[in-house]
Amino acid sequence: MDKATSLKLEPGNRRQFILENTELLPCPLVPEVRLHVASKLYPLWHLTEDQLEDRGLPPPFWAFAWAGGQALARYILDEPEEVAGKRILDFATGSGLVGIAAKSAGAACVGVNDIDPIAIEAAEINAKANHQEFLFLPHNMIGDPLEDWDVLVTGDILYEQPLADDVLRWFRALVESGKSILIGDPGRTYLPKSGLEKLVTYAVKTTRELEDTDVRCTSVWRVNPP
Repeated sequence: MDKATSLKLEPGNRRQFILENTELLPCPLVPEVRLHVASKLYPLWHLTEDQLEDRGLPPPFWAFAWAGGQALARYILDEPEEVAGKRILDFATGSGLVGIAAKSAGAACVGVNDIDPIAIEAAEINAKANHQEFLFLPHNMIGDPLEDWDVLVTGDILYEQPLADDVLRWFRALVESGKSILIGDPGRTYLPKSGLEKLVTYAVKTTRELEDTDVRCTSVWRVNPP
């Protein structure tokens, strides 16, 4: 039995699980940042969604550098004025990639949020690998007024309808209250056709196992006030 299937993910085992099923590699579009990611050499890459569910594992979104997150991280590093000196919330962080970019670009503080406790652990490991520190927020923040944050950043969040509907409703309310929101997205199904301003587009190298193509044209969007 391989490591990915044999290890029970109690809290004390999460760090061991991540380190044994990933390798530390630079992101294709953001080589300044290194992440612990799954690759074809590791059992985690090959587990199907059903196999993960059978073992009590949520989908390992944290184990890959998704196109939207890479594009948003690249934009933040290239345009640091978007985050410099501000309080940044990396919503649904996954690996922590966007939060790492924000902190590297001069954010006053960065909070990373994810409801998957393994993702929170992965974000902490990746932050340390890149000599950064976060505030970790492991709860569902949808609907929160975010009084302690100036800018919300998120990548690849609009991949299923119920979640997208809830998130976009929340985003519009936040923008109306004065928050700034940046989204990295490669044109997923539930990206809205209006209410967004396209800031930049990148060609992001990916894999067919993740995106059904070798390169995704991926944009960074600003949510406009309603």
